[in-house]
Amino acid sequence: MLKRCLTILSLSLTTLVAVPALAAEQRVALETSRGVIEVELDAEHAPATVENFLSYVDQGFYTGTLFHRVIPGFMIQGGGFDGDFAQKPTQAPVRNESGNGLANRRGTIAMARTANPDSATSQFFINLVDNANLDGAAGRPGYTVFGRVVSGMEVVDAIAQVPTTRRGPHTDVPATPIEITSARLLD
Repeated sequence: MLKRCLTILSLSLTTLVAVPALAAEQRVALETSRGVIEVELDAEHAPATVENFLSYVDQGFYTGTLFHRVIPGFMIQGGGFDGDFAQKPTQAPVRNESGNGLANRRGTIAMARTANPDSATSQFFINLVDNANLDGAAGRPGYTVFGRVVSGMEVVDAIAQVPTTRRGPHTDVPATPIEITSARLLD
């Protein structure tokens, strides 16, 4: 009887330990016209940002948007403009979570924003190099990192090498559009 109770207790503890690890590992596949980029989201350190990003993924918002800003040696940015280069309407901005302990290192995904720290909506960027200057400093908020590329960094690097041009007031725009054909949560 004691052996059976210990076995049940052991199985229960294993289940309790395993469930949070599974819940914390959310991955999204960004299928692009250049290949697939898979990102792992960090809801533990950036819960509001991950929730915001996933709401756009769930709505199908990113389908048909572009990587509209490409700066080699810095980052690639997307998630806000459609194929006609019209800015898509967004939800309310999300609170800045840049003080979460995550850094803008090569391969991390972070939220784009204006000078207002709490202005991030749908646009995100993937760091091509370590960008410590985007992490913020004492009293100065940075750009919220909320995950990292776990597969497809070669796609990110290929996008970073495309020729760019100017389109209206926008600079660093890929001369040949790079489309996000779908964004979906992986099992």
